[in-house]
Amino acid sequence: MAREGYATLLRGRASWYGRRFQGRRTTSGERFNRHEYTCAHKTLPFGTRLRVTNLTNGATVVVRVTDRGPFRHERIIDLAEVAARPLGIVDAGAATVVAEVVDSTTPLGIADTPENLAALRAGDPNPEAPFTAYLLPEVPAVSVALAAMPASPATAAKAPQFVVQAGTFIDAQHARAMQARILTIDPALPAEVLTVTVDGRAANRVVVGQLASWLAAETVRRNLQLWGIAGLVCQVPTGQAAADPDKPVLAVATSLK
Repeated sequence: MAREGYATLLRGRASWYGRRFQGRRTTSGERFNRHEYTCAHKTLPFGTRLRVTNLTNGATVVVRVTDRGPFRHERIIDLAEVAARPLGIVDAGAATVVAEVVDSTTPLGIADTPENLAALRAGDPNPEAPFTAYLLPEVPAVSVALAAMPASPATAAKAPQFVVQAGTFIDAQHARAMQARILTIDPALPAEVLTVTVDGRAANRVVVGQLASWLAAETVRRNLQLWGIAGLVCQVPTGQAAADPDKPVLAVATSLK
């Protein structure tokens, strides 16, 4: 269905699978790992990468096709547990998503909500159908090139950066254990332990970042919360080094649940 100049879109219900299938061999021959960003699809070639967005909350992940299915309830895709959690599918059981075929070099994991999400919705030729597949004109190459151009030093200096604070510990061993737990959930997360001063005492703070947008940080925070890790999205003050242990980062609102 691929066509030059167009993106391939799939819209329908997504479900998930996890612990029960851990370690089983998938149709592609790989062993299923619920902690990896993979999925099952009925027909797409193994290795195809999909950017999957929950149409209700805008949460987005990128996954790789390694298995076949789902074969019931008119669902179009089965997501591994780690990919389903940030989309809210583990708690809900299923959700309506739009899945876009993306380049094979697109990083797997949590991603920003597509900027053209409204266009993805509007391009659906049959929104009343339980599922559909359609084509959408891609963003012109010149626009992509302009977006990829490095920002000027003045602009870059003003761009805010965000981190997720996942805990502050007096015992460094406890901090390293929290870091290891986060990396077990998602090895791609930039989790590190920083030495900070709290109330005049040395402490060890586990942070995930820096992240380029509040949405990216908030999505990470929600994902960690689903795994029982309470976090706080914070903005790094302009000009502050990523690992400056002597200056606190400024908290920003995280009212979304």
